[in-house]
Amino acid sequence: MDFKEKVVIVTGASSGIGEALAINLINLGCNVVLAARSEDKMKSLVSKFPNSSTLIVKADVSRQEDCINIIEKTIAHFGKIDILINNAGISMRAIFEELEIKVLKQLMDVNFWGTVYCTHAALPYLLKSKGSVVGVSSIAGFQGLPARTGYSASKFAMHGFLNTLRVETLNQGLHVMIACPGFTESNVRNAALTSDGTPQGSTPLDEKNLMSSDLVAKKIIKGIKRRKNTLVMTLQGKLTVCLGKFFPRFVDRQAYKLMKKEKNSPLK
Repeated sequence: MDFKEKVVIVTGASSGIGEALAINLINLGCNVVLAARSEDKMKSLVSKFPNSSTLIVKADVSRQEDCINIIEKTIAHFGKIDILINNAGISMRAIFEELEIKVLKQLMDVNFWGTVYCTHAALPYLLKSKGSVVGVSSIAGFQGLPARTGYSASKFAMHGFLNTLRVETLNQGLHVMIACPGFTESNVRNAALTSDGTPQGSTPLDEKNLMSSDLVAKKIIKGIKRRKNTLVMTLQGKLTVCLGKFFPRFVDRQAYKLMKKEKNSPLK
């Protein structure tokens, strides 16, 4: 695939993986639509590429009307859509026993429904272009992670939705990919919600030892180019998915041990 002049929508484009995707796609000559809640951050990013072809849309993907607006503005500005990257997402860290249900709902609204809303609005144009739909997910969509009930639930739901969409459109030329990075250096853990919905404010991991957002973005773009169905980016992730099929109890225990080692873990 030649990415030059392709129209690509990236949600959650103001930071982390979304920001890295936007930068890489701009450098490839794409027409990039950046969608996120922070308009100022997106404007700052775009200002570094004065000759790029971009469109900024302020949006909260948990709101269906905002997702429809992203698609309508993209079509009005560029006339088509080639790639939709559903990257916007939030995380959480709290055991379910202590969790306020509103937190789980917020995770589902952003991570799952945001993907559904954007994909539903963009689908007619993506079918016409025989384009790509991407969901930026996590190994948490394959393996339940303790103290991440809302996060894992939203990613499992995303997987079910996108996998089914792939089968439904099997003979229509649509490419559907689920991308699963490992732990990635970003702000997502600082903003992760606690049991009452407030951000935890600091990361429990050593961010310097994690995958860079730029590396994740490059892998996602390569996966789109190859029209892959599933992209698991780390050896640990591949082992988790593989072993989970044959030795689920063992993987459950390992997942618990790993999450319990986190700084200030809520696990008992």
